[in-house]
Amino acid sequence: MDDVKIVQLYWDRDEQAIPATSDKYGNYCISIARNILGSWEDAEECVNDTYMGAWNSMPPHRPHTLSTFLGKITRNLSLNRYKQNTADKRGGGEALVVMDEIAELVSDTDRVEQEVDRRELVKAIDAFLDGLPADKRRIFVCRYWYVYTDSENTEVESLIQQFEGMVL
Repeated sequence: MDDVKIVQLYWDRDEQAIPATSDKYGNYCISIARNILGSWEDAEECVNDTYMGAWNSMPPHRPHTLSTFLGKITRNLSLNRYKQNTADKRGGGEALVVMDEIAELVSDTDRVEQEVDRRELVKAIDAFLDGLPADKRRIFVCRYWYVYTDSENTEVESLIQQFEGMVL
């Protein structure tokens, strides 16, 4: 089923929206959650919560790209679960490494000067990504959005070094 029809099912409050979403994007969402959480059970719970989040968000939201919309919900839920797990001294995994690598790029407590610096850094990241071939851009996104490990993507380490050399 195409995305427009799936979104319409949500808008029509048709419960078939959930199985249609699961059939098309279940593996995609599980992949995101599992890379962050390292646990199949926690990943499944986050993906189920993703479907609930999508159900509660549509309407009023009508996403232009359903995969990105679902991926963002899954990622946010997974990061929240990861924080909960690590706060309780449980869990672990690659997410902590990724968060350390990119910690300076995002902050919820920015002051004016930090916001200016952050915007300049965003411009530098955009320029960096614009200068990369498409496959290298995908590697970067896989590392920092999907939290792929080095073993899942052998070029991640060299790309990280290039990026750090550019922004430092």
